[in-house]
Amino acid sequence: MQQYKLPLHAAEAEFVEKKSRFICNITPISSEEEALAFITKIRTKYRDANHNVFAYKLKSGNICRFNDDGEPSGTAGMPLLDTFVKQDIYDFCAVATRYFGGIMLGGGGLVRAYSRTGAIGLEASGIGLMRELTLCSIELPYSLYELSKRLLAASGTNITDEDFGANIIVSFNLPSEDLENLEKKLTELTSGSVCIHVEGTNVGVFEI
Repeated sequence: MQQYKLPLHAAEAEFVEKKSRFICNITPISSEEEALAFITKIRTKYRDANHNVFAYKLKSGNICRFNDDGEPSGTAGMPLLDTFVKQDIYDFCAVATRYFGGIMLGGGGLVRAYSRTGAIGLEASGIGLMRELTLCSIELPYSLYELSKRLLAASGTNITDEDFGANIIVSFNLPSEDLENLEKKLTELTSGSVCIHVEGTNVGVFEI
């Protein structure tokens, strides 16, 4: 699969600009239904706000939507969306809430404010990288357990299970592009006595 960036986790952040309060709520999504449900949730939470602007984009189907929610056309939803598009972020939904403070910001001021709202939301969330994972296992004698486990830890694997029987079976996953390098290191460490068994693939999000 092609790697891509997305929000690491749901987050909320806010700031005040000329007495207007701007709040960004952001979450990773996997479908348009999730995006719409999130928008409804935030709009309900901030039902007394002047505006609840949204933007979302999905990798699958390249679905992209935004809405100005009553702000002048082009000053809210698009700047919010562009904050994420410029960093190649996908699978996100962001809602920018505004409580008007009585001072007009003007078109340029609104564009900057909504861009900043998206930026602080993404900063609060963090950025993750969606990567393909290979699901693996190794069977090894007890004498090689500690050495092999240290190698797995140093190689960025995620150990998911350990079965202690006559031998030890360690199940783990790792980014698919790192598998070949780990196989070489494990062969050197164990003089070829331990091999990696590939059991399938999955996807996972890694912090960057």
